Amino acid sequence: MNIYAVIILVFILGEYTLELVSNLLNLRALKLEPPEELNGIYQPEAYRKSQQYTRDHTRLNMIAGAVSLALLLAFWFCGGFNLLDRLVRGWGFGDIVSGLLYCAILLLTYGLFTLPFTVYSTFVIEQRYGFNRTSPQVFILDLVKGLALVVLLGTPLLTGILALFEYGGPYAWLYCWAAVTLYLLAVEFVAPNWIMPLFNKFTPLDKGELRNSILAYADSVKFPIQNIFVMDGSKRSSKSNAFFTGLGCNKRIALFDTLIAQHTVPELVAVLAHEIGHYKKNHIILGLLISILHYGLLFFLLSLFINSSGLYQAFYLDQPSTYTGIILFGLLYTPVEMVLSIFMNMLSRRFEYQADRFAASTIGDPSSMADALRKLSAGNLSNLTPHRLYVFLHYSHPTLLQRLQAIQAVTLGRGAG
Repeated sequence: MNIYAVIILVFILGEYTLELVSNLLNLRALKLEPPEELNGIYQPEAYRKSQQYTRDHTRLNMIAGAVSLALLLAFWFCGGFNLLDRLVRGWGFGDIVSGLLYCAILLLTYGLFTLPFTVYSTFVIEQRYGFNRTSPQVFILDLVKGLALVVLLGTPLLTGILALFEYGGPYAWLYCWAAVTLYLLAVEFVAPNWIMPLFNKFTPLDKGELRNSILAYADSVKFPIQNIFVMDGSKRSSKSNAFFTGLGCNKRIALFDTLIAQHTVPELVAVLAHEIGHYKKNHIILGLLISILHYGLLFFLLSLFINSSGLYQAFYLDQPSTYTGIILFGLLYTPVEMVLSIFMNMLSRRFEYQADRFAASTIGDPSSMADALRKLSAGNLSNLTPHRLYVFLHYSHPTLLQRLQAIQAVTLGRGAG
């Protein structure tokens, strides 16, 4: 076992241990009674139900994490990466096609091993708590569509990356960075009109009080809105949400049909004001720029290690190649990815605070925003007392209590003014 193997093993085990500890602490943080500041969000029975929902999902995640770790270590130390490479090379294709096949087999194998956990989560846990509305037919169609998209969109991208690192010389990482940047921008433009409708139906919001209220609010904050869409989220789950996506003329705001069914018009305007806040604060552009910089760092570091013989020896490979180098570097990149994910979650939580403040300060009644958040949390059986470490590692949004306190500060500020 060389230094590469030791570093990768230490960080893989360290990440798993940190994940396990955060999950256990999150379970211990569950309280018999909700925080005093959040009284009234749940009825007692519903509160106990939310705690059990957290326990069930956490335990499933811990089991899935342990199985994934065991499979990776077994595949690694039994020489699986080399055996698969020998198999693919034996078919006699060139390096590019061999690389595509190698990655496809690994991806499909991993997907097959993780599929039972997804099935259990959807058809057992989500069903048990009344959320699941996904039929087996829809579930299978989603898998097929997702796989088709990976093939149609991922194959050309991976082919280009393999070819550039194979023949691009010392500046291959720059060429790959440029190619992926163009790819990300293209997906942002086409996703709202071409990709998302493959999975959900988007219907323009009907004329009426809600549409008029939303358009009046958008006009008050000078937000150019072409249309508001209702997404059939109830096709898969009774949980509710709203989101903003896309760039330029293809930007889209969508409200789940379940959200509309469960909230008042002022609350829905507040939710949409939050989404508009993300646009006004340039969060979508900033997120995209950070992703682009992230890929630049990734490809640069990949260029430094892809020709290192020690990396291939760590995984018992007889012969180095571009495609195995990319896969193995992904494991070496684990600590960097973990740090970046924590940073991105911190930034995302900051963005959520800013969007909340924008909404609370621009709608007529800031309490509508607070009421909407309370209903969303109760309707989705959210955990009211997550552990701080778990929040730090995983939460892209502040906790409900933190968001309500921030909104209250805006309300008091308006009153003082």
